[in-house]
Amino acid sequence: MDNNFNPDKQHTLCGSVTISGTGLHTGVNVNMTLKPANPGFGFQFQRVDLPGAPTIKADCDLVTDTSRGTTLEQNNAKISTVEHVLAALIGMGVDNCLIEVDGPEIPIIDGSSRPFVDIIEKTGVQEQDAAKAWYTIDTNISFYDENKRVEMTALPSTNYEITTLIDFNSPVLGTQHAGLKKMSDFKNEISSCRTFCFLHELEMLLDHNLIKGGDINNAIVVVDKPLTEEAIARLSKAFGKTKVEVKTEGYLNNLELRFPNEPARHKLLDVVGDLALIGYPIKAHIIANRPGHSSNVEFARKIKQYIKKNKHTKDVPVYNPAQPPVYSLQQIEKTLPHRFPFLLVDKIIELTDKNIVGIKNVTFNEHYFQGHFPGNPVMPGVLQIEALAQTGGILCINSMPEGNYDTYFLKIDNCKFKHKVVPGDTMVLKMELIEPIRRGICVMKGSVYVANKLCTEGEFTAQLVKRTA
Repeated sequence: MDNNFNPDKQHTLCGSVTISGTGLHTGVNVNMTLKPANPGFGFQFQRVDLPGAPTIKADCDLVTDTSRGTTLEQNNAKISTVEHVLAALIGMGVDNCLIEVDGPEIPIIDGSSRPFVDIIEKTGVQEQDAAKAWYTIDTNISFYDENKRVEMTALPSTNYEITTLIDFNSPVLGTQHAGLKKMSDFKNEISSCRTFCFLHELEMLLDHNLIKGGDINNAIVVVDKPLTEEAIARLSKAFGKTKVEVKTEGYLNNLELRFPNEPARHKLLDVVGDLALIGYPIKAHIIANRPGHSSNVEFARKIKQYIKKNKHTKDVPVYNPAQPPVYSLQQIEKTLPHRFPFLLVDKIIELTDKNIVGIKNVTFNEHYFQGHFPGNPVMPGVLQIEALAQTGGILCINSMPEGNYDTYFLKIDNCKFKHKVVPGDTMVLKMELIEPIRRGICVMKGSVYVANKLCTEGEFTAQLVKRTA
């Protein structure tokens, strides 16, 4: 990612790019082509070798197997070992990509994400004309698997960062941890870290004929038991080597470690790839203790459920009374013609060319409570709409060139009143332009929130008229 990369915009690839290799478990040679895709497309795999070329969405709800990598299934089609290419796409800031494959498994190449990062870098990443909607969490989300002693937690954070810890009770690995503070470090710090397995797992996979595409250079093999001459001969044959041996560090002699904690970094890589299946870009600090594919996917489902349940709160403006206002009451009075008792905005806390957020503190002393439901004071819905209208008026007037303007509402549609507003409530008034202002006509969406709850909403059309006097 370069310095001009805008994380608040969606991105895709500049062009198509292809890579070929064998699948680790199937041994089938596969061609994989990464293609650009429209905003909102997300990540989708397409099995071009099957009738009808079915697509499979990168979604944690479509995972059917996590025993040896992550497998997705949809439309009677499967694709396996998706985590390394998804990690590369996330790590390079790509949001939308069609992944065409002509086989059942993503090529393993060297067991890391680096070959995929390299081809993404080769074609380039381009910004799209669409905002990227980040989803934040405001509470800890935890997952615990007692049998596997796996613990995963998502903590509220202002960016997306990951910490992984591994402990396999192995004298070779010991306890390792790895961290990724910002996704722009993924390429150099994480992407080249290869998958690893223990010798006893490798032998079991060979026994069941499940590692057809493996060679000596796409997995770190941790030797967790003495090697017999028979085992050495068998491994040498399996990997097509004249001789395999154990290095002093306790790894098979297939490769040099790229980092002292390469296994922990690869586990972090897997977390990035598997959590891409949430389907929403998140801002959170993920702490993963002894993670694996099944736990990663279960955790992804838990986060996805949380986001779906709380999605409506994503756009709720945050009101911090300690922050100085953008417009004080005195500045509002210079902009709007309204005065007591009909000025229904106390201050403006946010103002851009497309939206505005105002505050109205509702007190028992409001004049209308004398006659509106005495003994059970409820703020009239029409006055909530008026408060939104006044807030929207400031947005419209602020967007005009020099001169004094008044705002007249032509139409108010689709008003909904979901919760009552009562004395003691602080109304957060949000107005946003639905389309650009043309010939003085403004079309806006308005929302009233109290304590993060949507109370009132509607659509407003207004006309700006320049004052002559």
